[in-house]
Amino acid sequence: MKKSLALLLTLALSMTTFVGCGTTASNDSMKSEKPKQETSSNSEPVEITWWNFPNFATIDDTAGKYEQGIIDAFNEKYPDIKVNMEMIDFASGPEKITNAIQGGTVCDVLFDAPGRIISYAKEGVLADVNSMFTEEFKKDVNNEKIIDACAVGDNYYMYPISSAPFLMAFNKNMLEKHGLLDMLNLEGDRTWTVDEYKTLLEALKEKGEKGAVVFCVSQGGDQGTRAYLANLGATSITNDELSAYTINSASAVEALGFIKDAVDKGLLLNGSALDGTASIEEFTSGRVSHTILFSPGVYNNNKANMDFEPIFVPFPTPAGTEPELEYLIDGFCIFDNGDEAKIEASKLLIDFICNDPEWGPKNVKQTATFPVRESFGNLYEDDANMTYLKGLTKYYGTYYNTIDGFAEMRTYWFPMMQAVLAGDKDPQTALDDFVASANQSIENAQ
Repeated sequence: MKKSLALLLTLALSMTTFVGCGTTASNDSMKSEKPKQETSSNSEPVEITWWNFPNFATIDDTAGKYEQGIIDAFNEKYPDIKVNMEMIDFASGPEKITNAIQGGTVCDVLFDAPGRIISYAKEGVLADVNSMFTEEFKKDVNNEKIIDACAVGDNYYMYPISSAPFLMAFNKNMLEKHGLLDMLNLEGDRTWTVDEYKTLLEALKEKGEKGAVVFCVSQGGDQGTRAYLANLGATSITNDELSAYTINSASAVEALGFIKDAVDKGLLLNGSALDGTASIEEFTSGRVSHTILFSPGVYNNNKANMDFEPIFVPFPTPAGTEPELEYLIDGFCIFDNGDEAKIEASKLLIDFICNDPEWGPKNVKQTATFPVRESFGNLYEDDANMTYLKGLTKYYGTYYNTIDGFAEMRTYWFPMMQAVLAGDKDPQTALDDFVASANQSIENAQ
């Protein structure tokens, strides 16, 4: 049975590698010509469990309905692999996974992001997916930062399907109302400078409009404020080796001083009592002019309640520099439950979800993100916003969410921001103290 499933995996990967190269996966002609993959009808049945956070948009507001459609299609090709799917939520899901690992009852397949997946890999509870990282696949992804985020050392533990940037957004209707739309760069990648941003903030205040919320009550959405500060200072949060934090540079101190000064002058709002979700609501409700935390997924989840059009823009940076964006990566991992047949069956399921000529592109669109495979092409040709966002992958920065001690580091970030906004610490002292604690979190984790 193990040899049979291993052979099936090899066949499946070679087939999807072939169809993923040099063509657009959503093309109708390719769908009609997709190769028929062999099933495991002559082998012993295998049963695996898939736990899924609500990353896919629901159908008829029914959780799990879309995912069951994936499983049904998978079973048309692999009828002897039974997939038990269970939906978990972002509030209780992480604890459920931790408890299941400790109790020996964890799932086989998990759809999540590198932050948690790589931490599980470092705990030694995952099976590697090295066989899925073919040279063709890595060439198709064509982004070393995404590939590197899936690995620990020389082994890969997460197989990515999609990504999406985090960036800023402005209320287009508000800017048009006040004749300020031309203060945003709407050409090309829409990059702009800190000086241009400050001028726009001052103009908005003169018109009686509120700036973005600098939220810092908790960890919720804290990647937004880190990216905001790092871009304002054209500085890095960590070094490229992920061995130390570097966000206390002179330019970072200057950028944090800019934020503090803008809050004191009423150009930005003090969000010491708000988290990222609440700050986004301030924006989507039309109460503030812009948000420093937005993404295609956030827009997709809120657009039904928005009565204005947002304009996505990268973070402003000092003149002569380019933005570095944080980003989401969606992907799958396999828990090593001691059964090689289940591991091989899990790889087949992941390969189908990510690479099937029909379901691969469909699954990416259902998450309102962008395929990591360039051969999938532009899945949003009829959507100007999504087409623009797709082109920002070249601005992806170092993915530091997999750094040792990441969870502990987050507990130091928002108190640091609160202390600066309250005037309890000056920017230099606050960032020096944060970096010292954050670097200690790396040693603690090791």
